[in-house]
Amino acid sequence: MPDTLTPAQRRKCMAAIRGKDTRPELTVRSIAHRLGFRFRLHVASLPGKPDLVFPGRRKIVLVNGCFFHRHTCARGRSTPRSNAAFWRRKRDGNKERDRRIRRALRRLGWKVLTIWECHTRDARRIEDALTGFLSAGG
Repeated sequence: MPDTLTPAQRRKCMAAIRGKDTRPELTVRSIAHRLGFRFRLHVASLPGKPDLVFPGRRKIVLVNGCFFHRHTCARGRSTPRSNAAFWRRKRDGNKERDRRIRRALRRLGWKVLTIWECHTRDARRIEDALTGFLSAGG
């Protein structure tokens, strides 16, 4: 299916996408806070400036967008038809960078949980994941 937007409209839409304070991230932050967990945001001294950092627990939660980080869901598997080579390189590079960052964080002694954008539509699922991850020792 061809793009229904003009190149200028598509450019404007893509420019509006941000890396911080996204709706999925705000959802996860809200749920974590409501559950009583306190955290720091985007700690620059850690590899990749993780989304949520729980220093006392040595745990990190990353909130990834399905499209940009190539999740296995339908949105993550979709491939743009226009400028396909650019998007393949961009998304493959994001996925590889994610692997390097998770590995570096683990080497520094952090435990890492990744929450995908598509999972944030189910608050119960996020509550269970956060509670299980953050309440577990070591």
